[in-house]
Amino acid sequence: MTVQKSFSIFVIIVILSITGVLFWSIDASTFAMLKNADPKLLLCAAALVALGWTLDACKFMTLARAAGEKLSFKSTLAVVWINYFGCAITPMQSGGGPFQIYLLYRDGVSVGKSVAITLVRTLQILFLLALVVPFSLLADPEMLRKYVYMRWYVCYVVIFIIFCAFLLTVSVIRPQWIKHWVNAILVWIKRVGILKSKYLLHAVRWVSREIDAYNTNIKLFTSTGKWWLMLSIFLAVVHLIVYMSIMPCLIKAAGFNVNYIQCLLAESLLLFMLYFVPTPGASGAAEGGAVAVFGLFVPWSVAGVMAVTWRLLSEYTGVALGTFIVVRMLGWCGANKVLIAEHEAIENTEESENEDK
Repeated sequence: MTVQKSFSIFVIIVILSITGVLFWSIDASTFAMLKNADPKLLLCAAALVALGWTLDACKFMTLARAAGEKLSFKSTLAVVWINYFGCAITPMQSGGGPFQIYLLYRDGVSVGKSVAITLVRTLQILFLLALVVPFSLLADPEMLRKYVYMRWYVCYVVIFIIFCAFLLTVSVIRPQWIKHWVNAILVWIKRVGILKSKYLLHAVRWVSREIDAYNTNIKLFTSTGKWWLMLSIFLAVVHLIVYMSIMPCLIKAAGFNVNYIQCLLAESLLLFMLYFVPTPGASGAAEGGAVAVFGLFVPWSVAGVMAVTWRLLSEYTGVALGTFIVVRMLGWCGANKVLIAEHEAIENTEESENEDK
């Protein structure tokens, strides 16, 4: 599927979701409740979005420094915005990485380092989101007793953290194990007919080369770049707090009281689950889930409007800026190359640059 079609599907689902959310939630009391909204707090919510972009860019810059690279704030901000576009057009928000890798490569960062940087950034987000739940539950233990599903979710989070930590540790200490496992998966894919035999050896060699490059660059984070890595973790924590503060800020702006810890807990559940929704950019589920979360703290007649406002500020603005960057820097054809076979696109870019030189 082309980037244009994926983006069109994302837009269609978003429009249908917003229409459905507003249709089923708005009533006569909605506008009466919202007319007294505090414009200063609305501006504060918008400022939190801009601050979140800034912190995300700084986090990228510190991870690049940990890998021995220097990036400018301007170029890194483009990497942040293009991630929104990549996540919006792919299932489970998986397409941000290839676009980020491409832009980092354009800025002179090797593919191996770019993969390591983007992977560590993603893992930081997932781990922190997963950790928010237990810490929030410690602050409000009544949640476990009142909601049975929270116990199952905590078990899921613990298993997820252990599994990811195991894979990350093995990838650094025993990369050969990862190669064997991936190669076994490739052989299985060939047997079921998904991968042709003539491409198997090429795929095995490519995986081996990328794992070696990833392993080499990941070790930089824990050796010469360990202090930059620690700084990036601190920035990741602050960035997540800022991002998750947008929702309670909007609730306060509408004139409702909100328990900050409970709001963070409910929001972390939503954000963590959105990483595993199969629709492009988790569209549909994100809008519906946001209504459900807002519905815990505000009347249903206001929850839909606030959910749409939250998505508009926190996601759609970033997607719009990312789309502008893609069209301006890559074009739709270039975006298709990056999404389908980013490593080939990078190699072609390198060859063309050498020819120009």
